[in-house]
Amino acid sequence: MAELHVELVAADRKVWSGKASLVVARTSSGEIGIMPGHQPLLGVLASGPVTIRTTGEDQLGKDGTVIAAVHGGFISFADDKLSLLAEIAELSYEIDVERAERALDAAKADQDAAAERRADVRIRAVAVAR
Repeated sequence: MAELHVELVAADRKVWSGKASLVVARTSSGEIGIMPGHQPLLGVLASGPVTIRTTGEDQLGKDGTVIAAVHGGFISFADDKLSLLAEIAELSYEIDVERAERALDAAKADQDAAAERRADVRIRAVAVAR
């Protein structure tokens, strides 16, 4: 089976690395799915959940689907190598949903659209992972 090599990197750390059959991410042009053999791509990541369908074991010893909340950055694909370079990225199981819900309520009260968007993406990433 054809595979992609995927690297999800945030400004402060390598978040996830491994083999995948499909990655779905939101770009400034809309949602995009990347599979092996996709045409080369360079784009701007929009805030939203990223879904990675893994093949074999990743560095976490898991096979299946990895969901991450990504907040801006860039996406690059060539030669079956996909790089997701995010400003902020969190794996769904790292997210404290109650904290994200409190942050969402506070952002709404403060009318802070950027903080509201970040909290909403975190909550959606956890919901997609369930």
